[in-house]
Amino acid sequence: MCAILAFLGVSIGLMVLIVAMAIMNGFDKEFERKLFTMNYPITILSHFKEGISRNDLENLRSNLPDIKFSPYITTQAIVKGGDKLEGAVVFGVDAKSEAEVNEVVKNGLKDANLTGFGAMIGKGLKEQFMLRKDDKIMLIFTKFDAGGFSLLPKMKRFDVKAEFHSGLIAYDKAYIYTDINDLAKVLDYKDESFDGIHIYSNDPFKDKERIKAILPENMVALGWWEQNGNFFSALALEKRALFIVLMLIILVASLNIISSLLMTVMNRRQEIALLLALGASKKEVKSVFFRLGMVIGGGGIVFGAILGLLGVWIFGSFDIVKLPADVYGSSKLPMELSVSDFCMIIFGALAIVIISSYYPAKKATEVDVLETLRNE
Repeated sequence: MCAILAFLGVSIGLMVLIVAMAIMNGFDKEFERKLFTMNYPITILSHFKEGISRNDLENLRSNLPDIKFSPYITTQAIVKGGDKLEGAVVFGVDAKSEAEVNEVVKNGLKDANLTGFGAMIGKGLKEQFMLRKDDKIMLIFTKFDAGGFSLLPKMKRFDVKAEFHSGLIAYDKAYIYTDINDLAKVLDYKDESFDGIHIYSNDPFKDKERIKAILPENMVALGWWEQNGNFFSALALEKRALFIVLMLIILVASLNIISSLLMTVMNRRQEIALLLALGASKKEVKSVFFRLGMVIGGGGIVFGAILGLLGVWIFGSFDIVKLPADVYGSSKLPMELSVSDFCMIIFGALAIVIISSYYPAKKATEVDVLETLRNE
């Protein structure tokens, strides 16, 4: 009975660990994909107030023709619709260039034209203000104009021409895209001056070094992994903590293996002593009990791995668990088990089972032959 409980304990513990790691990894990849899309693989920024010039942009395009560049200007604003107010980040972009580096913007724009003070807003912001196409929204900028004896914030009405849906409510309620020339007029930017450049690259780690090699000293290239380093560090820490906590389930289950084998050793003391007296070596006796523990634990690992992979497939293929899409970016439970995680789980469980099997096997060789045969 103890052996069966040990077998089931290891199996269930391993199954839970595999499913939990698949869920954690799935959420990591899902958030990474969303953040990658809205944060861009690489962004070029300027250290100076003057920003980035058109010549700098053309120099990058001529030296790196295989990489796509999209200049932008940006500012913060308050969106006013009726009696409602909402903070927003406004991007002035060239629609054609931005569509080449951002799939979300491309899908949102379609045939929309942002020139003439048009705006593309997120789905969350549109629903919050109950806006329709061609409705007007008031943007109150952080830039001030002189008015009499006071300073008044600059305000401008924009027409809603399109909407985008990134899958993350934080972006859908905060980002607004307008034409770069229109926003430059509102903010009184110098001609052909940009705050930064969005870049799309298939290999951002390698291309970042190529870009840095030709950038002037007043500009810097930042990768998306650097801009969101704290977020992914927190996810990695949470993942490691979950792995350790769930591995303790297997450790607790392995105690059943130890107790089961120790009970077997205690009940078979006479047979063990007789085998040792007849010439069996301690190594052979140890091997018998070690193999018995490995059969129980190893069988539990194999069965648990099968159950875990089956659970990953079921949760990943069927909508058993419904999630709020505006919070998690997906209504379906993301399941993605990496090979490295699976191997780490199996090897960790195997190490625990080996240690749990070795101790009782060693105790079996410590039976006092003469004392046992005399008394039992």
